[in-house]
Amino acid sequence: MTTIEGSIAVVTGGQRGLGRAFAEELLARGAAKVYVTARRPEPSADPRIVPLELEVTDPESIAALVDRTRDVNIVINNAGVLKSAPLLTADMADVIATFETNVFGPLRIAQAYAPILAANGGGALVDIHSVLSWLSGAAAYGASKAAFWSLTNSLRLELAAQGTQVVGVHLGFADTDMTTEMTMPKISPAQVATAVADGLEKGDNEVLVDDLTRQVKSALSGPVENLAMTARR
Repeated sequence: MTTIEGSIAVVTGGQRGLGRAFAEELLARGAAKVYVTARRPEPSADPRIVPLELEVTDPESIAALVDRTRDVNIVINNAGVLKSAPLLTADMADVIATFETNVFGPLRIAQAYAPILAANGGGALVDIHSVLSWLSGAAAYGASKAAFWSLTNSLRLELAAQGTQVVGVHLGFADTDMTTEMTMPKISPAQVATAVADGLEKGDNEVLVDDLTRQVKSALSGPVENLAMTARR
């Protein structure tokens, strides 16, 4: 388990949506400082929040971030992108960009922070997935989240020796800018942040935030047809 009180965290994509909720929840539970990243960071009135620039697809940008955040013991891999188009008609540049941001970016973050977490006592790496890690029909976004889930499960094994808690977070549709045009029921970012913080403090390896996610996870052993998005509407 990870103690949040007194901790120092970095949250990628931390200035809006889920990222902002994570930062607020960590501070509410006593975190000493939270670095929040964005491509174009905006100032914060809270001295405990430190906005920093980050482009997760750029190794040099990641290196610059790491150089300024060597005191962290919680890393939340939250930054992501959604480009919706059927796989057969999608622009391959968009598919590649999706994987660069949602898969390779978080892996670069994990590689960069692993030695820092080890030096600071182990800490935690939190990877934000989606119920779409398991549901078909979400094109490149769903495929990228499935790949990210697999990465997280392997990183958990590789980081165990240094005492780093690795938490995979799965959730349905949260009420953020990314889902503005979607009409299905949505959960609040605050609900997600609370579940993640609870999981950290309990020592969980996986957090299933809502009922939809728990239902889909339980269906993984059943017929593959039950894992289509259309079967869940």
